[in-house]
Amino acid sequence: MSFEKEIQKRRTFGIISHPDAGKTTLTEKLLLFGGAIQEAGAVKNNKIKKSATSDFMEIERQRGISVATSVLAFIYKDKKINILDTPGHKDFAEDTFRTLTAVDSVIVVIDVAKGVEEQTEKLVEVCRMRKIPIIVFINKLDREGKDAFDLLDEVEQKLGLSVTPLSFPIGMGYDFKGIYNIYEKNINLFSGDSKKNIEETIAFDDVQNPELENVIGKKAAQTLRDDLELVNGVYPEFSKEKYLASEQQPVFFGSALNNFGVRELLDCFIEIAPSPRPKKAEEREVIANEKEFTGFVFKIHANMDPKHRDRLAFIKIVSGTFERNKPYLHVRNKKKLKFSSPNAFFAEKKEIVDISYPGDIVGLHDTGHFKIGDTLTEGEELHYKGIPSFSPEHFRYINNADPMKAKPLYKGIDQLMDEGVAQLFTLEMNGRKIIGTVGALQFEVIQYRLEHEYGAKCTYENFPVFKACWVEPTDKNNDEFKEFKRVKQKFLAKDKSGKLVFLADSQFSLQMTQQKYPSVKLHFTSEFE
Repeated sequence: MSFEKEIQKRRTFGIISHPDAGKTTLTEKLLLFGGAIQEAGAVKNNKIKKSATSDFMEIERQRGISVATSVLAFIYKDKKINILDTPGHKDFAEDTFRTLTAVDSVIVVIDVAKGVEEQTEKLVEVCRMRKIPIIVFINKLDREGKDAFDLLDEVEQKLGLSVTPLSFPIGMGYDFKGIYNIYEKNINLFSGDSKKNIEETIAFDDVQNPELENVIGKKAAQTLRDDLELVNGVYPEFSKEKYLASEQQPVFFGSALNNFGVRELLDCFIEIAPSPRPKKAEEREVIANEKEFTGFVFKIHANMDPKHRDRLAFIKIVSGTFERNKPYLHVRNKKKLKFSSPNAFFAEKKEIVDISYPGDIVGLHDTGHFKIGDTLTEGEELHYKGIPSFSPEHFRYINNADPMKAKPLYKGIDQLMDEGVAQLFTLEMNGRKIIGTVGALQFEVIQYRLEHEYGAKCTYENFPVFKACWVEPTDKNNDEFKEFKRVKQKFLAKDKSGKLVFLADSQFSLQMTQQKYPSVKLHFTSEFE
């Protein structure tokens, strides 16, 4: 198959939502259609101890939430689909922001009863900033929820999207009869019992056809006709060009748990979603069909297999082909590296691949070479941007609880920070280590993983910090900067890459510092030009 065709075949997307809107369940059902798994293990069902395919860390299985982004691929109708399932929990938002740098489009999942929630707003804002095409999936229609039109309004207003429904529910909750597929003009009837099987559809080119009453009943048929008339009157017709330009967002309705409305979503998705898109590097824009290979690390996952202490660096291929055993340049280290066993992911299985194409995600075994944001190329000096660290919200001293285990503790901390689980700051004054996280739950995850993966125990101690700011002096030798360093030495630390960070203890002290030392610039993200 030609290189061009391989690129056209690929769809790489992320699924984002507020926790519990049904993101992991939807991922499972998509895999079910791709024939990648035989039976989906719903997240809620604890009677059968079967966990969701995409949650492979122990702590996720215990809590029923996804904390790490997982990568899953399957083939459906001759398209190769790469899904990045992201954590919805706000404590892991950074991982999700980074993942969004590696996707070409996203599906946003919204709970029919709760509507648009706060975490969804933040994530969609990032997608809008990056102009990523969005499809909206309104989930859990087999439960009572908000009116479909109210939901569409809410999505438009709260998320600032311009929507057009491509399917529409017939009833909801107890009266839920099925879905009318506007895009394909057919009806999918809801039976409510099959969790495994894939539903049949009935083609209806014309909803005015009297046959409709026999299928769904008189009242439901009339309501559907009125609803569709309103949809046609109010919403613009779907335009693929506008969707790809991120100016219009199609909406689907369904119930992922009951495998309902998922096929419609998937069939439309593979038709309209973009194949791998160009990506901006600091030097230039890189297009997928360039011959030379380039790619970047957007995630590092340690100890995916507890038996072998391994770390995998996840690389998104932007252009060219990635080949096994071929040397590539690690731009930051200026070293050539080659990889004898690059991994690809098909549902739960890891497979070694000889060749991968743009849009694919490859896992490379890493012995500590990679950091998040690193670029690999065939020799060109390229730096992909858009993977910053954000200023954490919570800070604690980390102490070693077992003096005999100092080495594994520091190794563990080091590796977890490379993964981007949290950020490490080392105080200039006494070398004490401080961990900063976006959410409090991460401290628990770090403690758990240090103990179970590295055999090290740690304790935390409160460290009252309001914000971490990266320091950019205009001139390192000017007196103002020297005075800033002298007066604030108690609050200065270095981050993992050696950048100077000011840990402000309150909003007031931050403002005072900015007024007193105007030539010292303070940034809330680590990526500044």
